[in-house]
Amino acid sequence: MSTPLRFNAFVMNTGSHIQHGQWRHPDARQADFNDVEVWVDLVKTLEAAKFDAVFFADVVGLYGAAGSAYDVNAREGLQLPSNDPSVLLSALAVHTEHLGLAFTSSILQEHPFTFARHVSTLDHISKGRIAWNIVTSSSENAARNFGYDRLAEHDERYAWAEEYVDVTYKLWEGSWEDGALVRDRATGLFADPSKIHKIDHRGPRYAVEGPHLSSPSPQRTPVLFQAGASGAGKAFAAANAEAVFIAAPTPEIAAEGIAETRALAVAAGREPGDILFFQGLSFVVGRTEAEARAKEADIDAYASLDGYLAHMNFGTRPDGSAYPPETPLASISTNERQGMLEWLRRSVTDREPTVADLGQIVAQRARVVGTPEHIADELEKWQAAGVDGINVNNWRLSGSYEEFAELVMPVLRERGLAQTEYRPGTLRAKLFGSDRLNDRHPAARYRGAFG
Repeated sequence: MSTPLRFNAFVMNTGSHIQHGQWRHPDARQADFNDVEVWVDLVKTLEAAKFDAVFFADVVGLYGAAGSAYDVNAREGLQLPSNDPSVLLSALAVHTEHLGLAFTSSILQEHPFTFARHVSTLDHISKGRIAWNIVTSSSENAARNFGYDRLAEHDERYAWAEEYVDVTYKLWEGSWEDGALVRDRATGLFADPSKIHKIDHRGPRYAVEGPHLSSPSPQRTPVLFQAGASGAGKAFAAANAEAVFIAAPTPEIAAEGIAETRALAVAAGREPGDILFFQGLSFVVGRTEAEARAKEADIDAYASLDGYLAHMNFGTRPDGSAYPPETPLASISTNERQGMLEWLRRSVTDREPTVADLGQIVAQRARVVGTPEHIADELEKWQAAGVDGINVNNWRLSGSYEEFAELVMPVLRERGLAQTEYRPGTLRAKLFGSDRLNDRHPAARYRGAFG
């Protein structure tokens, strides 16, 4: 029997997330994303199917060059409008018992002291099922939304992220000792002040005295996700991440990136198994091949190439002007999504792809079409390449997940590729066997550091 893969539902609290144009389909519910019942129904479906987590992407700015028009974004519902997923998680936590609740938050958008308290509160509410996807933001508009003149350079953003997570680690792991929260009615001692410590952080960007205002949550530090595919992103993930999202065009290319990041993790004093790798894939499922191809044709009939191109934002120069259609992708200079651009280039093997190819490449990437048995065969190939789990992208809410749960999950369970029951405890316990970060993680150095 195979080792079970992990499965996350990859969603966003918006009308059009990854697969653009699909909100127009009469069966799609993502146009009603403001309705909390859409999400409550979804997480109940996911938990019944034994998905590991629902993962919410998020952005804090528009796609496109600085000062550029956003007509396409609005017309397509391309992550505009969108809502804060962390607020939604509070509601979903009380409608689920086991499902992990992961959300994206950028270093741009919230001071690390406030963010650490925000996460601890969610981890208390969910009884230890919160995960944080650490992002540095790649949007010029996002930078301007928070008062910056420009988006910081790519590698500079990762240096910023190192300090940001360092502050949160100090608060989560070092500010409160185990046993500090007493709540002794007889003695009248609620918390032991000798076991609560200020962190007195002083760094290039932040000065935080502390102590952490929240008492330790079940996980203390949330499960840490990261999706950087550039050199700086891989180095950051190797040092900090417990799970890494990838979007490789083939299992072979996935294996290369996974091996590189695992080697970097070992060099940083961690072990290869300290990081799980999740490949993003979309599925078109049919009981027969013909049915699957008919569903694919229906999906393609609703696809918006304008939406895909605007989302990637690779077809415009930094000044907002368009690259000529014949421009090779290798010639594009970008401060955004460098790893993603390289993966897109490598998905075309018979020639050098151009800007004119972009829409079609993006629309058809990472798509698996066929019967449940064929999908299981393909997932075995990804697992053999070193992938630990799958981020399941949807075409339409909630039908894509209902279909996957009904048709694909039973076949995967027969092959040992999907779990049949949840492990008890927190999300980290379910994934790694322990509520707490292991001692090899850099956050662990702050345990007992402020006594």
